[in-house]
Amino acid sequence: MWTKEELDRYHRQMILPGVGPEGQEKLKRASVVVVGAGGLGVPVLQYLVAAGVGRVGIVEMDRVELSNLHRQVLYATEDVGRPKALAAKERLSALNPLVKIEAYPVRLTSANALEILQGYDLVVDASDNFPTRYLVNDACVLLDKPLVFGAIYQFDGQVAVFHHPTAEGEMGPCYRCLFPRPPAPGSVPSCAEAGVFGVLPGTVGALMAAEALKVLLGLGKPLSGHLLLYEALEASFRKLKVRRNPACPVCGDHPTQRELIDYEAFCGL
Repeated sequence: MWTKEELDRYHRQMILPGVGPEGQEKLKRASVVVVGAGGLGVPVLQYLVAAGVGRVGIVEMDRVELSNLHRQVLYATEDVGRPKALAAKERLSALNPLVKIEAYPVRLTSANALEILQGYDLVVDASDNFPTRYLVNDACVLLDKPLVFGAIYQFDGQVAVFHHPTAEGEMGPCYRCLFPRPPAPGSVPSCAEAGVFGVLPGTVGALMAAEALKVLLGLGKPLSGHLLLYEALEASFRKLKVRRNPACPVCGDHPTQRELIDYEAFCGL
């Protein structure tokens, strides 16, 4: 049975074709963990919590900095210095107290990734570094979890869904199928070095949240087998076809890596 508060809160979503009370019940029973509560993680978390996903996890070790606030709009000036995971939990709980929010103010590592991620239906990678991206990808393949991925650089963004069936019914690629090897250390500047358009993570994060909800609802065609490219200055989108690599060491036909590794070393750091 739905309470009056739930009906009032989710009414405009529940009347959508393909959602309805059944879809809202799916969301209520679903769980998502978001790795990273920065520029990308903030809009993802806000939209998933607002949509009524029943349980949401936040994995983030950093603290709020003043330089974050031009794009990480979940936080306020008084949050500067606070752990992001805890500040995000507090503000998201105020947004929707019906959602159970779990905060992990720790660094995700090979030692704790499987334990943290295994309790969730879907994983969202909103991190900002290559070791974490490869770690999250490999953990999702080993745990057989779908992964929603996003990345940003200055004025451009990428979104994809990994390790999830494609529209043709085949298992889609993983992150390693698209990027078998990490870039050379120092070849890709961080946001702190290269800068970032403040609204860009909001746009890309909203797209990531949409993909997560589509996967949970079984709605539409998630970006499995595709990489969506967004260029803010050109106001343009491109969708590239990506196939699973049968020789991928993690998700291929004959995988050779069956456990998590040292990802700092793998990325040459």
